[in-house]
Amino acid sequence: MAETSVRKAKKIPRPGSAKYVWYKICRNPLALAGVIVICLLVILSILSPYIMKYDYAKIDMRSAYQGPSAEHWFGCDELGRDILARILYGARYTLSVGVLSVLISAGVGVALGAVAGYFGGAVDQVIMRFLDIMAAFPQLLLAIAVSAVLGTGFDKCIYALGISGIPRFARMMRANILTVRNQEFVEAAMSITCTKPRIIVRHVIPNAIAPLIVEISMSIAAAGLAASSLSFIGLGVTPPTPEWGAMLASARNYIRLYPHMIMFPGLFIMLSVLSFNLIGDAIRDALDPKLKD
Repeated sequence: MAETSVRKAKKIPRPGSAKYVWYKICRNPLALAGVIVICLLVILSILSPYIMKYDYAKIDMRSAYQGPSAEHWFGCDELGRDILARILYGARYTLSVGVLSVLISAGVGVALGAVAGYFGGAVDQVIMRFLDIMAAFPQLLLAIAVSAVLGTGFDKCIYALGISGIPRFARMMRANILTVRNQEFVEAAMSITCTKPRIIVRHVIPNAIAPLIVEISMSIAAAGLAASSLSFIGLGVTPPTPEWGAMLASARNYIRLYPHMIMFPGLFIMLSVLSFNLIGDAIRDALDPKLKD
C-alpha cells in the first residue's frame, strides 16, 4: 500500500504498461536522444523529396567526387549525385528492412515457440529440431544463403533477414511459455473449457511476451546492420537504390581519395544502430522486474 501511495504521489505509471516504458525512456537522456534521432531520420526520409534541393538520383558529372561544401553539404559521389539527398532517401530502405524483417522473425518465431512450448511432446520435438538445424548456422551466414536463393532486392532482403532470425525468437518464446503454461490462470481458462488456440493467444502469449519486446527492440539495430552488410556484398538492396550499405559498397573503391563518400553513410549506419540499442536498453530496464525506481 505504501509503495502504491508513493507511486501515485510521484505520478509514476503502473510498471509494465506502455506509459511506464515511455516514462523510463523520458528519464533516460541517452534513450530519449535515440528516440529523437530515429524520429528525425523517419521524418526527413519521408520529406526528403520535398525539402532537398537536389534529387537523389540526379546525375551531374560536373560535380563528381566533389567534397562537402555549402552547395553539397555531404559532397557528391562518383556520378555527381548529392550524398545527403541519397542518405536521407535511403533511410527509408535501411530502417524499413530492419523493422519489417524483425516483425517477420518475431511473428513466426512467437507462433512456433508458443505451439512448441504449450503442447510439448512430439510437436515440441519436431519444431525445435527443425529450428536447431537453422540455428546451426550463424544468422548472417544463413541470411546470405537465403538471399542467394531468393535473389537480390528490397523485399528479398527483408525475407532473408526475417527467416534467419526466427530461431532466436522461437527459442525465447518456448522458454517463456514453459514457465507460464502451468500457472493458475491457464488452469482456470482450461476449467471453463476454453479452446487451446484461445488459451495460447489470449492467456499464454500475453503473459510471456515481455522479454521478447526487449529482444525485438534490440534486434532492429542488428537487422539494420545486417541489411547494410548484405547490400555491401551485393546480396541485399542493390544500386542505384540509395540504401546505406549499397552506398558503402559503391564508394569503397574511392576510400583513399574521396573518404567523404564512405564516411557519411557509415556515420548514419552507426547513429541508427546506436539509437536503437539505447532505446532497447531503456525498454529492458523498464520491463525488468528486478529494477525499481
